Amino acid sequence: MGVQKAMEVLSERAASIRESLQKSETITDNMVSILGSFDHRLSALETAMRPTQIRTHSIRRAHENIDKTLKAAEVILGKFDLTRKAEAKILRGPHEDLESYLEAINQLRSIVRFFSSNKSFKSSGGILNQTNTLLAKAISKLEDEFRQLLTNYSKPVEPDRLFDCLPNSLRPSSESGHQGDASSKSHAEHQKCLETAVYKTPTLIPPRVLPLLHDLAQQMVQAGNQQQLFRTYRDTRAPVLEQSLRKLGVERLTKDDVQKMQWEALEAKIGNWIHYMRIAVKLLFTGEKKVCDQIFDGMDSLRDQSFADVTVNSVSVLLSFGEAIAKSKRSPEKLFVLLDMYEIMREVQPEIGTLFGSNHCIETRESALSLAKRLAQTALETFVDFEEAVEKDATKTAVLDGTVHPLTSYVINYVKFLFDYQSTLKQLFQEFNDADPEAQLASLTTRIMQALQNNLDGKSKQYKDPALTQLFLMNNIHYIVRSVRRSEAKDLLGDDWVQIQRRIVQQHANQYKRVSWAKILQCLTVQGSSPSGGGGLVGGDVGGIGLSRAVVKDRFKTFNTQFEELHQRQSQWTVPDSELRESLRLAVAEVLLPAFRSFLRRYGPMIENGKNPQKYIRFTPEDLERMLGEFFESKTWNEQKR
Repeated sequence: MGVQKAMEVLSERAASIRESLQKSETITDNMVSILGSFDHRLSALETAMRPTQIRTHSIRRAHENIDKTLKAAEVILGKFDLTRKAEAKILRGPHEDLESYLEAINQLRSIVRFFSSNKSFKSSGGILNQTNTLLAKAISKLEDEFRQLLTNYSKPVEPDRLFDCLPNSLRPSSESGHQGDASSKSHAEHQKCLETAVYKTPTLIPPRVLPLLHDLAQQMVQAGNQQQLFRTYRDTRAPVLEQSLRKLGVERLTKDDVQKMQWEALEAKIGNWIHYMRIAVKLLFTGEKKVCDQIFDGMDSLRDQSFADVTVNSVSVLLSFGEAIAKSKRSPEKLFVLLDMYEIMREVQPEIGTLFGSNHCIETRESALSLAKRLAQTALETFVDFEEAVEKDATKTAVLDGTVHPLTSYVINYVKFLFDYQSTLKQLFQEFNDADPEAQLASLTTRIMQALQNNLDGKSKQYKDPALTQLFLMNNIHYIVRSVRRSEAKDLLGDDWVQIQRRIVQQHANQYKRVSWAKILQCLTVQGSSPSGGGGLVGGDVGGIGLSRAVVKDRFKTFNTQFEELHQRQSQWTVPDSELRESLRLAVAEVLLPAFRSFLRRYGPMIENGKNPQKYIRFTPEDLERMLGEFFESKTWNEQKR
């Protein structure tokens, strides 16, 4: 019963669903029919509207073309207006308002670019010709303005202005014209001061003008007038730089000019040249580079070429003098100025490397390096020549009193002065040799000293008196030893060398005493007795053998004569060193006086009891001692008699 009822309910629901589906299908068919009708009507409407749509699109396109044409015309008219305004500024020239003038040039360039890319316009050709002509005229006026501005502010620098840019130690003193306090310092101290010296770069062109010149140069480069700009800059700045150097005192001298010049005049010119080289590189060339860098900022090739050409003649004048000196005939006195010149070239080498570092300056850079090398070579050859010159010196200068020979003092002072250049000499050796520079310097110095002694040995043989020969050698070797011990040469030559020379001095002193006093001491000995005294002298106490009165008289007379001769002659000789002089007198007195006292004590009474004793005993021991104190004082005979 329950199942049957459920089946009936399901059957009713199915019938209801079937009825709903049939109604939905009917509605769908009706909608399709209606939509098909709409599609037909819309198609007909679209066909009817197509002519209207075509007319509307054409009108819109026409409006757009009209707008574009109006805008293009407005731009072209604007360009014509800009051209007119730019032309007015160009005609007025750059003097009144350079910034506005440069702006006008940029506007003209913009107009040229515009019409060059829009040549379809009927007026393009005409406006391009007109604008280019105006632009060329504008650039020509810029060139004139650049030249005028650069010329007006390019003036030679007065020497006083340059001196004010130097450190105090290098400024010429008002009285002498020499460098400040440099003369009061040793060479080594002066070189040390130079290492920390501060230089102030001179203002060659007012800073306010440089930006204007830079802008003008930039416009000329943009216009393709680079070569004209380069020539204008070079032809204006180069003569001014050369005039600055001439005002300072720089002059072009050839090798022949140098050869004809007296040494004193040449030495002064070399000293000036060293000063000029420092001023030129550290002040003038540095200032010129600063100006060039600012005017041609951003124009690297033009900047480097301009600086190279502006400075080339000035550098050439300076270097040519150095070359003339380096190639001139070598002589000992030139060594120090050659070293000074070599030092200045080394001193300015960093600046030269920086200032002339570009490819355009290769020749200048290499010329400076070549000069430094040539000076080094000539200086080294001169140093080596000096050894031979000392050995072969044949000066006939007579040193009659046996004192220090001028050659000795010259060579020693020369060597002492050389040691102020120790570091420079070592650099010099390193230029050409890998060996230890200090060992090379020591070897060469030792050879010079030996050459001097060899020469002195030869000069000593000019004396006829062998005692004076020994005194001469003693004086000179002693002077050498004393001078070396008080100088830096001592460390280089060594203590052994000094001790050997001191022994040589003593040997010559002993030889002098033996040669000079042995004969007179024979008068104070008894025949057959010859006891030895100190210091190599023959003499001493009298032996026990008796002498006759006649022999004693003859001995006293001979002694008197010989002593007076020795006193007269050797009082005119000189031992310049006070300690050595006193030492030598004491050595003689220590032998002579005891021998005389002994002889006088033993044989004096024989004479005193006879007739005219003063004829034979003319001196007392005190007289002899006093007279010995007059030996080696370089007194003339007339001075002694007074």
